[in-house]
Amino acid sequence: MTTAAPLTPPAPLETDALVIGAGPVGLFQVFELGLQGIHAQVVDALPHAGGQCVELYADKPIYDVPGLPVCSGRELIERLLQQIRPFAPDLHLGQELSVLEAQPDGRYLAATSTGTRWLARTVFIAGGVGAFQPKRLRLDGADALERRHIHPRLDGLDLQGQRVIVLGHEAPAVTTAIALAEAGLAASVTLLHRKDDFKAPPEVLARLQALRDAATLQVAVGQPLALQQDSGRLTGLDVLDPAGQTRTLAADHLLVRLGLSPRLGAIADWGLALERKLLTVDTARFETSLPGVYAVGDINHYPGKRKLLVSGFHEATLAAFAAAERVFPGQPVHLQYTTTSPKLHERLGVPTPGQD
Repeated sequence: MTTAAPLTPPAPLETDALVIGAGPVGLFQVFELGLQGIHAQVVDALPHAGGQCVELYADKPIYDVPGLPVCSGRELIERLLQQIRPFAPDLHLGQELSVLEAQPDGRYLAATSTGTRWLARTVFIAGGVGAFQPKRLRLDGADALERRHIHPRLDGLDLQGQRVIVLGHEAPAVTTAIALAEAGLAASVTLLHRKDDFKAPPEVLARLQALRDAATLQVAVGQPLALQQDSGRLTGLDVLDPAGQTRTLAADHLLVRLGLSPRLGAIADWGLALERKLLTVDTARFETSLPGVYAVGDINHYPGKRKLLVSGFHEATLAAFAAAERVFPGQPVHLQYTTTSPKLHERLGVPTPGQD
């Protein structure tokens, strides 16, 4: 009898820069690194780029981005993704970094919980206030039903013929319920919140009302109390309504869209100097207590720190210059301007003024 040889994990991806976080500051870090001739790989726990901008204020107006009198969070991320396109970064989304270990050659071995690994010469932590995790349903028995009957997202689920309850009151919950109802595959779709008051753009609320009027989507008002199960399968959700009465809503699946909460997570175990759960950095290089590891944006701390987007963009710029000294040792790092530098124009893929 022969036994199968143990699987050998794939070799780590080698990179000059690994950016942790695909929010606005992380994306701008990719741009500044690209100007320095440094290709970046990006990892984020969320399944899409954008971080707080998309999850917390995708459709809310932002007024303090230089050169943009007003834009939404979603629009800002779209513009940043367009800006970094010339540098073709590799985006690894839906993966949370769990390991960061210094190697004898000065590089860092990084790994996610899903098994992706890197050997990086420089690391940039642009994780905002931590990795965003979906808020969980805090009811007895919920943990055992997660990923089988209780889900944080709609992605990849086959809910045909199923009774589905969507929990939440902000745009992610509303749009999830609308998408399910409009698809017409689920046996029933119910949107549940403690009040009949939902926060979403007017056009989204209009679609919600149209589906309610057509009885394609139900809205239930109440507070979740308990899960009903039969042989380990979800059958319903007990809800306390505004009149103080308990009723049971039939359900095969719950989609919990109660928002996100940030967690420092594994970052706290990487041996980095912390102050009030924030990474301390020097203000010349934005380097942490580990050489070659930089922290930019809301996750760092230094005297006079202001948690503003423009501050994060400034920090990413200086961190990129510092990284260039490490990636290209012995080579001078010159200040160049995108208005006049042929080298930067080449990297950006734009013609130098005066060229045919």
